[in-house]
Order: sequence, then structure tokens, then C-alpha cells
Amino acid sequence: MPDTNVPVSAGLREQTPSETSTPPASQAAPPAVLSRASIWLHRLLVLLFVFICAATGVLLVILPWLPQWGDNSLLIRFPDLRPLITHGFIRGICSGLGLLDIWIGFSEAIHYHEDKQP
Repeated sequence: MPDTNVPVSAGLREQTPSETSTPPASQAAPPAVLSRASIWLHRLLVLLFVFICAATGVLLVILPWLPQWGDNSLLIRFPDLRPLITHGFIRGICSGLGLLDIWIGFSEAIHYHEDKQP
């Protein structure tokens, strides 16, 4: 158990400016060099992300307005949900989320950049 009679600052010592400053640039760690494999892996992951966002977005934009949206096997067990699911407001929310998903995917593709290699 800590001694409550000792002031909190008693165990702390003052640091000199040389102890608190950062090391000189010559002692700093060199920047990480990215290998060609890691760059291509990053490119493929971005491409996969854009593809998944675009495909999901297109499905969310189109699917709520098809007849299969309300006439599917999932709603057979919950018939009270059908009027809610087929309501225009809910369909509009799903389509809006689809447009947002498409926008996020293409925004990621447009703003993609790679760090320059030395």
C-alpha cells in the first residue's frame, strides 16, 4: 500500500531539456520502404473495396423497387413486417444508403494515392 504521508511530487525529478527533446535527425529511424508486393496488395485491396461498395450500392438502389423485395421467403414467417418493408419511405432509405455506398466507393477510388518511394 502506498505511503500517504509522502507528497506526490517527491518521487519526480526535473528533466533537463536534453532529456525531453527528440533525438537528432541522424539518429531517427529511417522511413519504411514499401515493397512492390505490399504496394500491389494495397492496390488490390482498394480495388476490392471499390468493387464491393459499388456492387452493394447498386443492389441497394435497385432491389427495393423490384417485386421480389416484398414477395420473398424471409417475410413469410413475419407477415406483419411486409407493410413496413414495402413502404415507400423504407424503400427510399435503402436506395439512399445505396447511393451513399456508391459515392463512398468511388470517392475512395478517386482519392487513392501512393506514397513516393525513394
